Amino acid sequence: MEVIHKIGRRKTAVARVYVSEGKGNITINKKDLNEYFPTATLQYKVKQPFALTSNDENFDVKVNVYGGGITGQAEAIRLALSRAMCEVDAENRLILKPEGLLTRDPRMVERKKFGQKKARKKFQFSKR
Repeated sequence: MEVIHKIGRRKTAVARVYVSEGKGNITINKKDLNEYFPTATLQYKVKQPFALTSNDENFDVKVNVYGGGITGQAEAIRLALSRAMCEVDAENRLILKPEGLLTRDPRMVERKKFGQKKARKKFQFSKR
């Protein structure tokens, strides 16, 4: 099996994932998964596509991720890994699709408008 390259995005985070056969090592920006994402919630999000398709120890993953915060980065990696799992085996799509892991979340930060404090918040109005 050759290396599978997929891209996942979430908010402003972009994750490039390289999946190859191996022993289940996940390296993110040249750091171990547990070192890069210290919380168990984020580690679970990254490993979710493997857990659902029962491929926990079958693949080595190398990830380059930049932009956004740690939650956005974890979800971008999850989308890229889900796409990679679909390329490994087409039947994985039937498992991942109902869980919503193949959907690119389109929600982005709304831009700030001029004459306002933030995107929706206004400056305090004074009648007199």
